[in-house]
Amino acid sequence: MKKFLQKWMNSSPQQNENKKIEPQTLSDLFDMASSSKDFVRFEIKKETGTIYISYIKTLVDMDTLHRDILPYVQHEKQKNIEDLKGNIPIDNILISDKIHEIKEKLLAGYVVLQLNTNNDECLLIKALSSSSREVAAPEIEFSVLGPKEAFVESLDTNLHLVRKRLPTLDLTVEEMRIGTTSKTLISVLYVKGIANEENINTVLQRIEEIEFDQILDSSFITQLIADNQNSPFPQLIDSERPDRVSAALSEGKIAILVEGSPHALIGPTTLIEFFSSFEDYFLNWHVATTFRVIRMFSVMFSVFATPIYVAVLTYHYELIPKDLLGILVTSRSNIPFPPILEAIILELAIELLREAGARLPTKVGQTIGIVGGIVIGTASVEAGLTSNVLLIIVALAALASFTTPVYKMGNTIRLIRFPFLFFAQLWGLLGIMICFCFLLVHLLRVESLGRPYLEPLFPPRVQDLKDTIVRLPFSAQSLRPINLQTEDTKRFKKHKAKQKRDIDE
Repeated sequence: MKKFLQKWMNSSPQQNENKKIEPQTLSDLFDMASSSKDFVRFEIKKETGTIYISYIKTLVDMDTLHRDILPYVQHEKQKNIEDLKGNIPIDNILISDKIHEIKEKLLAGYVVLQLNTNNDECLLIKALSSSSREVAAPEIEFSVLGPKEAFVESLDTNLHLVRKRLPTLDLTVEEMRIGTTSKTLISVLYVKGIANEENINTVLQRIEEIEFDQILDSSFITQLIADNQNSPFPQLIDSERPDRVSAALSEGKIAILVEGSPHALIGPTTLIEFFSSFEDYFLNWHVATTFRVIRMFSVMFSVFATPIYVAVLTYHYELIPKDLLGILVTSRSNIPFPPILEAIILELAIELLREAGARLPTKVGQTIGIVGGIVIGTASVEAGLTSNVLLIIVALAALASFTTPVYKMGNTIRLIRFPFLFFAQLWGLLGIMICFCFLLVHLLRVESLGRPYLEPLFPPRVQDLKDTIVRLPFSAQSLRPINLQTEDTKRFKKHKAKQKRDIDE
């Protein structure tokens, strides 16, 4: 008994993991697959021999099987595997005797045809059932102007949406499978001759080095290949718009599409790009610039409004104007909590309403968000738990956070508000400045695929400022961003774009 316990304790989980049984022969493979109820294997007897057909019925399109495979398999003139291949009217039919390849294709929706059991060569015919929703309008990145198409869960459909916007042979797609269990298909897109080779190699290397059991969505890729996985700031843009992805590719960036995910990843990127809506390019540059400035102000207000309220009421009463001081004193006359606790209660209430509205069905969620906000806000003021001034500030801050075009950056803005609140309680306005310095140092160290995250603010590049807070006219954007180090730096010839020609009637 003692020897048994010692042997059991010395055996590590890693050793047990390495003892996974892999099929060595075709019979082993089919025996292992037969333990699943959706595996089908049957035979067709002919004068020339017996054909064994194997597939997983939950992955295979039965119409393709009965229309394009079985009628041609029963042809009497087939004497070998090559004759069988030439008789089936389906492209990209493979012949293989490698067990691991047959296993991968079987699990990928292929029909395996074996001519006699003593023959290890198999015919692998793709018959994957493609069941996915139709292309619809974007839900997260919705825009009034511009195309109304969004990515879906089918990788082939998503590639089609990108290719029809970039009909060029330079658009390159590289595929790979990652995930030891899921074997998820990944496509890396870039435009050859524009995208920087170093950026391409960085993306491909990081994806190939991923060690994870299952990749269910593009969000997994974002976290696994990020330069700084401990940063709350997203380092790749997550987009559901094919037009935005196509524009990024033509700019020299790299896109990543994942089978089963309706979102694409774009990189390298910068912090400023997360506050730029793609709808800005469908508007006049004056209007687009105005909206961008409003978004930037909204983000700053969302982060700093509540902490400044806490800092001023806790340490800096002298900064409050006399006309406003009376209103604040009156609103807080019956409040039993200090400003920090009052602010945290309201902030948490807003977050609870936001999470409840997001998790509930659409119609119910909207009702909960509107009615719950009104009822809780009114009740908390009447009960003397919070002041009406802070209620207005928190509501406006929550509203301002929704102006962020990229959803993941909006979540980051919601998160970093709380450290500013605590620093404001500790040292007032000085604490807010200290917290801002910590945030700035962190952003200076963050990179996106090895490129500066704060570019063009740091390092300062005047040329790239043309499409940041201010969006200049298209005629002024003749060069691609310096940050991307593209092979072809010119988008178009600037002097030709400015030429105006009169047409003689």
